[in-house]
Amino acid sequence: MLLKKHKIFTLLLTGLLLLAPHLDAFSFGFFAHRKINRMAVFTLPPEMVGFFKHHIEYITERSIDPDRRAHAVVGEAQRHYIDIDHFGPDPFEAMPRRWNDAVEKYTEDTLQLYGVLPWHVGTMMHRLTRAFKEEDVDRILYNATHIGHYISDLCTPLHTTKYYNGRTPEQRGIHALWESRLVELYADSYNYFVGRAEYIESPLDRAWELVKESHLKVDTIYMVFDSLMVHMNPDVVFAHEMRGQSTMRTYSRTFSEAMHQSMNGMVERQMQRAVKSVGDFWYTAWVNAGQPDLYKLEKRAISASHRRQLEREEKQYSGIESYQERPNPR
Repeated sequence: MLLKKHKIFTLLLTGLLLLAPHLDAFSFGFFAHRKINRMAVFTLPPEMVGFFKHHIEYITERSIDPDRRAHAVVGEAQRHYIDIDHFGPDPFEAMPRRWNDAVEKYTEDTLQLYGVLPWHVGTMMHRLTRAFKEEDVDRILYNATHIGHYISDLCTPLHTTKYYNGRTPEQRGIHALWESRLVELYADSYNYFVGRAEYIESPLDRAWELVKESHLKVDTIYMVFDSLMVHMNPDVVFAHEMRGQSTMRTYSRTFSEAMHQSMNGMVERQMQRAVKSVGDFWYTAWVNAGQPDLYKLEKRAISASHRRQLEREEKQYSGIESYQERPNPR
């Protein structure tokens, strides 16, 4: 009898999840990306922090543009994740870290299909370093802001698995829960004093280390979620809350609190890791560029041509009627 009741509950819950609206599939969460980029500024040394603080609103607000672009530009989405578990039971041994070696082993089409996040961070690092070398304010800000987004994605466990939104229908919605809902509820209480930015000897290797650290947390997220679904009263799993002028179904504060506590600080630690890593990559690009004098660039505004570029992008993004998730594999 108990087994039958549990089966009925599972079917009902699956139906609710399938009907529930979802959030952006590519994002750590807009709130999180803004917070991470903003707090990373304060990890920088005196020679850099003035420039970055002067432009902190740009660095904060434009941090979400790569997610918006993922729905508007073909080829962007796969830069936000890597489904490393597609590549066998020991994927970090199987997958070459260097792009050309990986292409030779798996083909570029396969890599694009399952995500290219760590390699794209390497590409962005080259762009940012060159922008520093050329003392190009527009490109420094644009590339620093965007690489911050991709580095944050490296620190997001569900960006490292093909089952990013659950292994079973009952788990659908876990992506937005972990990356958006919990962050929105609790991120303002986190400690972001993560220390001073440090030089990275090999940015590409560091990117892969972050992927591996994140991927090791995937099973824990699933196990905690499943345990709560079994033991919590189904009446408290969801709630309706006002968002702007509309009411939306979301995971309740009771369920979210239980999820957050059961993971024992995981979300906070990953956000701290993201803040520190963004600062480290920015600092490393500046050092590799020869430590250009940012004091003389500090008060320089972005150019009129860059403002027009941002306006064109904004128009392109605003034409998107709905954000679609990439499908889970069958």
